[in-house]
Amino acid sequence: MTDRALAVVRAGALTTVQDRGRPGYAHVGVPRSGALDGPAAALVNRLVGNPPGVAVVETTLTGCALRPRCPVTVAVGGAPCPVTVGGRPVPCRTGRRSGRGAAGRRGGRERCTRLRGRLGRCPRGAGPRQPLHRPALRARAPPLSDGTVLPLGRPRGPHARVDVAPQPAPPVELVLRVTPGPRADWFTPGALRTLTSRPYRVSSASNRIGLRLDGPALRRARTGELSSEGMVLGAVQIPPDGRPVVFLADHPTTGGYPVIGVLRAVDLPAAGQAAFGTSVRFVAVRGC
Repeated sequence: MTDRALAVVRAGALTTVQDRGRPGYAHVGVPRSGALDGPAAALVNRLVGNPPGVAVVETTLTGCALRPRCPVTVAVGGAPCPVTVGGRPVPCRTGRRSGRGAAGRRGGRERCTRLRGRLGRCPRGAGPRQPLHRPALRARAPPLSDGTVLPLGRPRGPHARVDVAPQPAPPVELVLRVTPGPRADWFTPGALRTLTSRPYRVSSASNRIGLRLDGPALRRARTGELSSEGMVLGAVQIPPDGRPVVFLADHPTTGGYPVIGVLRAVDLPAAGQAAFGTSVRFVAVRGC
């Protein structure tokens, strides 16, 4: 019987299995989580003939190397990065047939730090697959490690016959549209003007919880702290050092630091791909 599985040869930094997440549990402190770049995950599933919500492998910073134990069709999406199958370079964003034992590798380009790409046809089964990267609440499984074996489901349909699927590359400058509030009144009148007129850069302290930014600090108009209140994906929270943190997939469901604004949802996939050092500019808008 064919061993339908992938062996992790080199896991790299924070390589995980992700799907659309676990909605409906924020009231007990568990965020939805899921893939940082939902459109990229849906695209690679489409390229290999899967439904859009099937689990994928998400890898960051240093890429990863996987070895299939059976013939598979793979696709890599997200930010552009070098990809090899059996030692030969192959293009991103296209369904690619790989034979048994041919190791595939991804990674190498610095600007792909946050999100290298995704691999289609990963572990089967219903329900959320991703770990939760918070010390007090780790769900399902830790990040992948060298030697991990991932079981594969059966093929569900023919893969897409395309040379390459177009997808925007990470921008040199990341423009994030932000709706002020709900705690914009906790800051001085000039704080929002500073946020939307001064440049920021993605900090190396960023992770799946939040995009931490280096740049001018935002001054408060009020002292003291808030009682903990609900937090949403895309919230721009301002901790005591005054530098913004944009909440991403693994964000906490509550927090006590004021939120000066909330990003438009359509800008979050690009934020998930942003490499360390990327220039960031906020633009104030109304509504989400």
